[in-house]
Amino acid sequence: MNPEDLSLLLTRTMPFGKYKGRLIADLPGHYLNWFARDGFPNGEIGRLLALMQEIDHNGLSALLDPLREAQR
Repeated sequence: MNPEDLSLLLTRTMPFGKYKGRLIADLPGHYLNWFARDGFPNGEIGRLLALMQEIDHNGLSALLDPLREAQR
């Protein structure tokens, strides 16, 4: 994992689907788990979705809180 990817979770939006326009960090766990089961897309979005799914699945979403505060 690239450390900058954590910041990207808070700046990149979902480019397609039901949650188009929502920040990757704000996607619901069930949606991330669906990708984990069916396959992540290629490229940066897929890498970020996989990272966010891992963070969410392991209950580590609070790790992003300091980054959220720094962006305000």
